[in-house]
Amino acid sequence: MPDIYYIIGTAYAGKSTMVKLLAEKHDGIACGENYHDQLVDERLDKKEFPCLCYTRDLQDWRAFIRKTPEEYASWIDGVARECEILELRILEELKKQGRRIFVDTNISIETLKRISDTDHVLVMLSDQMVSVNRFFERPDREKQFLYQLLMQEPDPDAAMAGFREMLMRVNSKEAYDRFLHSGFRVLLRDDHRTVEETLEIAEKMLRLEG
Repeated sequence: MPDIYYIIGTAYAGKSTMVKLLAEKHDGIACGENYHDQLVDERLDKKEFPCLCYTRDLQDWRAFIRKTPEEYASWIDGVARECEILELRILEELKKQGRRIFVDTNISIETLKRISDTDHVLVMLSDQMVSVNRFFERPDREKQFLYQLLMQEPDPDAAMAGFREMLMRVNSKEAYDRFLHSGFRVLLRDDHRTVEETLEIAEKMLRLEG
């Protein structure tokens, strides 16, 4: 897939923003965060995709926020594996349009090493605690829904502490280091850098100058 540019990494590193800006500047197609959702409908087989169908079919979301850190981390890993399958299906169709594609992706490092190269993959990283502390700052409907559920728990402070522990498990140093030492080029979050400056660096790392 030579015309596909993949951006991977941690939350709050600017991946979705870069995908959007790169697609706009280079007349490409932007596949933003969770673009696989277009295939997560009633036709998705829960035997083949149990983790994605778990939230699709969930009746009581309190069971979700009460997961242990181990259960939550395991579910996140499962979601990523299932998302990869759907994303690759979508990309196979999109590449027929003959345009560059920029992807905020769940595709694993191992798979990217098989299907791409260092000029088409960019790792963007933010500090672990940014993802944990700022999780509920975004106005995403799903995040605000979870926040309200946590606040409705008998002990909201304990519920929030438990949820943050889950986030720390997912955004662990081990996960960070896997991205950092993946072999792909890495762009670290820097709040002193403008979006335009970050875009310029990303273009150079992806060999998109001019």
